[in-house]
Amino acid sequence: MPIYEYLCQDCRRVSSFLILNLQEKFAPACRQCGSRALERILSRVHVRLSEETRLERLADPSQWSGVDENDPKSVARVLKKMGQEMGEDFPGEVDQIVEEAMDRGEEEGGGSGLD
Repeated sequence: MPIYEYLCQDCRRVSSFLILNLQEKFAPACRQCGSRALERILSRVHVRLSEETRLERLADPSQWSGVDENDPKSVARVLKKMGQEMGEDFPGEVDQIVEEAMDRGEEEGGGSGLD
């Protein structure tokens, strides 16, 4: 699919647009701030993996070496990676849950907050 990404010169955020016909004049606006000061950038290639391949990657023990279950940041990295591998339907949802757990852990005296 022809999806193009643009960097907003005002808010510095990236917006993605599906452009079916490059021959037509297209004047995108930033999805965050509405600015038209956008610069087209090179996008990363996205490859769709089968569910089986994603599960095989998660089952690989080398993926989880160095995980400290007592360190909220370490657990957050693992959860984020799992969300990405499983094709998380709601980006940011896992991040929000982990942040809330980390905040709770700090309030309770530095524990992980993930119990």
